[in-house]
Amino acid sequence: MQITRCGIHGFHEVIGIDTDEIRFFWALQSSDGDDRQTAYRVIVSTDRENLQSSGVCWDSGRVESDAQRNIKCTPSAPFQSTTFHYWQVTVWDQHGTACHSAVNEFYTSYPRSSGLLPPYSMNQTYMPHSSLIFRTWFEDETNRWKAVWVGDGGDKPIYLRKSVQLARQPSRVVVLASGLGHFNLTVNGNAASDHVLDPGWTNYHRSVQFVGYDLTSQWRQGENVLGAHVGNGFYAGDQGDRFFWPTYEDNTFVRYGNELCFFAEIHLHYPDGSHETIVSDPSWKVRKSATTLANIYASEDLDRRQYPVGWDFPGYDDGDWAAAKPLTGPRGKLRYQNQPPVVLHNTFNPVKQQVTRPGVIVYDLGQNSSIMVQLEVSGTSGSEVIVRYSETLDDKGEVFMPDPLFKEFENNVYAKITLAGEDREAWRPDFCFTSARYIQVEGVSVSDNDKLPTVHSLSARHVSSAARQLGYLKTDKEDVNALINACYWTFSSNIFSYHTDCPQIEKFGWLEVTSLLAPATQYVRDMETVYSKILDDIIDAQEPNGLVPTMAPEIRYMCGPLHDTITWGCAVCFLPELIKRYYGSTEVFAKIYQPCVRYMEYMKTKERHGGLIEHGLGDWGYGIAFGNHQANIETAVYYRCLSNVAMMAKELGFTDDAARYEAWAARIYGVYNSHLLITDKSEYPYAFYTSLDNPGVHDRTMIGQAMALQFGLVPTEYRNDIFRAFVASVEESGESGPRIRAGEIGLKYLWSTFAEPEVDRPDLVLAMVRQEEHPSYMRFIRRGETTLSEFWQDACRSKCHDMLGTIYEWFYAAVLGVQPVGDAYRTWTLRPPMRSEFDFVEGEVDCPYGLIRVRFDRRQREDMSAQLEVSVPTSTVCTLMLPSANSFAEIQKTESQEPRRLNGPRVTLKPGVYNMVIRS
Repeated sequence: MQITRCGIHGFHEVIGIDTDEIRFFWALQSSDGDDRQTAYRVIVSTDRENLQSSGVCWDSGRVESDAQRNIKCTPSAPFQSTTFHYWQVTVWDQHGTACHSAVNEFYTSYPRSSGLLPPYSMNQTYMPHSSLIFRTWFEDETNRWKAVWVGDGGDKPIYLRKSVQLARQPSRVVVLASGLGHFNLTVNGNAASDHVLDPGWTNYHRSVQFVGYDLTSQWRQGENVLGAHVGNGFYAGDQGDRFFWPTYEDNTFVRYGNELCFFAEIHLHYPDGSHETIVSDPSWKVRKSATTLANIYASEDLDRRQYPVGWDFPGYDDGDWAAAKPLTGPRGKLRYQNQPPVVLHNTFNPVKQQVTRPGVIVYDLGQNSSIMVQLEVSGTSGSEVIVRYSETLDDKGEVFMPDPLFKEFENNVYAKITLAGEDREAWRPDFCFTSARYIQVEGVSVSDNDKLPTVHSLSARHVSSAARQLGYLKTDKEDVNALINACYWTFSSNIFSYHTDCPQIEKFGWLEVTSLLAPATQYVRDMETVYSKILDDIIDAQEPNGLVPTMAPEIRYMCGPLHDTITWGCAVCFLPELIKRYYGSTEVFAKIYQPCVRYMEYMKTKERHGGLIEHGLGDWGYGIAFGNHQANIETAVYYRCLSNVAMMAKELGFTDDAARYEAWAARIYGVYNSHLLITDKSEYPYAFYTSLDNPGVHDRTMIGQAMALQFGLVPTEYRNDIFRAFVASVEESGESGPRIRAGEIGLKYLWSTFAEPEVDRPDLVLAMVRQEEHPSYMRFIRRGETTLSEFWQDACRSKCHDMLGTIYEWFYAAVLGVQPVGDAYRTWTLRPPMRSEFDFVEGEVDCPYGLIRVRFDRRQREDMSAQLEVSVPTSTVCTLMLPSANSFAEIQKTESQEPRRLNGPRVTLKPGVYNMVIRS
């Protein structure tokens, strides 16, 4: 048995951990399916070489348990600030045999700075720390931030540099830094990391993220130079002469600060154990950037004639640079960037290019996604090159971003590069990105014979979260594969420091996508730390009366139900349970419990008719954007929120609270059924749920049934009736076959109901998916789209909106057939698609305990059987669900074993790799 992966819940990178309580996890792998962990021990120390004998911060001792996740570490003495800590896991199997993990490390920042001390230093020019009135605030030198926010006092991009000459060589070098809105850090002219768009977006009045960099391998003898290029982002948004979305009626936009600012601490650790800190202060040098406009909405201006070549290398003469100015900086407290950074992934090379008119070239990347363009061009000094982007083309074959609401968006998003006249000049935006398939370059030629600048190459890099990719799925149906691919690229293009709604026109943190798409997104990326950070955003956005607004961070203030609707605000209560379900961690419960309580007290003031909630957006997106099913959807979500708060109260030991919220939820359960459940069977020969959209009129919609089923609101005696009503409502939904009758909220629960064993009707799902007219996923695919649109429309303003993508979850749950049962897939079910049109399906789910692989194949079989290959990770148990009690599986585990027959309908599979034939 081996320990294959270790980590700390809630942290992707671990250079700057700023909390005194952390939780560990690890994964195991063994070739023996009977192997299991029976005990563990975790040791944390500041001494890597003598882990168990000196510097021990925490020792769990031997714990008799099979737990591998959510292992709480609470040292009796707080972690030391700015110190490397080392930890190792030892586990014992059922035979008493021990195995050890590699030695892991993390580096602390100032874990207690946000609670006991100011979050950052004030402006020392007029408020020095040594002054009497501030002395007690700053006397704990070891555990406080020392750096000063610096800049040039302006709101245009800047370069900052610091030359460091050391008498001796450090053994470790760590930099803790932040630059607002975004910054790129270099050391000796090279990128300090593969990050882009550091730090993550937040409400900068409440929280500001800093980033940790281990520069040990890049640090050298002699002079070293740290450089920072700082741009606007959302912090000090700069519209320039381009489009900028979050405007109010008076055409001003949200701006948290008016001065771009930067801070850094360089921590130098020496072999003798000593520690030196160099901080940002007026000894740093600053000058204006050659990037003169950094508009987060994909518009940048770069004048390469102004670029100071070699500015971040040793030996550069910065004599004409100004001394950096100490700045007050943002209001928010410093927090470590715990979510995965944003990085560059796949490279897209054009599949087609066309000269549409003299000087204009349009490139087709073949795939729509969130991108940063990379351009290599040559031309005379002062030549201007324009780069535009779009998800669609107009009648002339040129880029076009149609938007009936914001006409400026259609043609006023672009980058402008002024050439320096060098041989070949490369450009990639520093501080912005967009979603695009088509790139239009203007003022250029593809021939050296023209007087215009020459394009030598153009490509694009997909930009998204660095979170681990977790899933893979392929079938024998090409249209389905195209839809799966479109869902994947749409999801991946919306995962950054939070889950956005779209990467081009809005870039907002609308909260409904986080909870609706979490079960689907966990097949795309490991989202645990992203969701943990989103909960911090929600805490910062929550209003004094308990209201959780529809977006966090609240970059744009909305009104009415676009500001206050439980199907968005419920993320505060849904995400903690989703983190527990998919990642096996309760780490967020302590910080989010009181905000959940406050939100429930607020929602109580919105109750109608004894407990119904019906004041929000309902099933937003059905009929383009009109709400419906308010009582069904919003009350069901309210019920789930209350149930989740009760669950968290139990976990935290608040027994009285748990009883209160269970009783509260039970009251809503009763009210829901008294108003919405019709049981007299006078209209249909079964019970069903109605909406209250037309008072006095009973309807029987697919969403009415799905919401009650998926939220556990159906009394046991009516459960079969409601499944029957659900199927009937789908079958009767359209003249040309089943039609999707759902908005973005109901859509998720529609597909989840189809994934239930009691339904098992993939034919209905695929019939809805393949409709010729909207609503139809395949209409998108037939029109050549490679991502999903915002609404069921052909000409949609945004074609990389993921809110319709909840069907991705159905493909994994009902086609691949994998569904979690226990937390983090400790137990899971596999239901092969025997009653579907699919003859071949293969896929993977990299769950927290290891890799689940499934391959289903009946292409060469003429009987009612199928070949099934399954990998069950160590520490998990799979329940294979066969079509009926008469079904059976013939399993041959190894070549030396005889086939074993296991009868259905349920077969338990211990860890291992299985090859079997299923007969139904």
